[in-house]
Amino acid sequence: MIFITARFRVRPEHADQWPEISRSFTEATRAEPGCLWFDWSRSLDDSTEYVLVEAFRDDEAGAAHVGSEHFRTAQQELPPHLAETPRIVNATVAGTDWSELGEMAVDSD
Repeated sequence: MIFITARFRVRPEHADQWPEISRSFTEATRAEPGCLWFDWSRSLDDSTEYVLVEAFRDDEAGAAHVGSEHFRTAQQELPPHLAETPRIVNATVAGTDWSELGEMAVDSD
């Protein structure tokens, strides 16, 4: 799978509205057949920072995402709300789901 983590620094005046600002892009991406997940988190230390954790089935699905109409729309609509260019880590990882964190295993009753 293609595993991507991107850090978005949002302008302070738009930070609280970011989930709504990015909603149509998020929903359209989640509906892509090759999208495994597309999840936003907000930093506990910096209220203007959002981290996007996303995964796509394979290179083909990743290319389809970047070539999609909603991606092109997001390229136009999202940057005016950002304080800087997002930072990204992109890697190919074996598998199609999260692995368990064995060091914090939870006993099931």
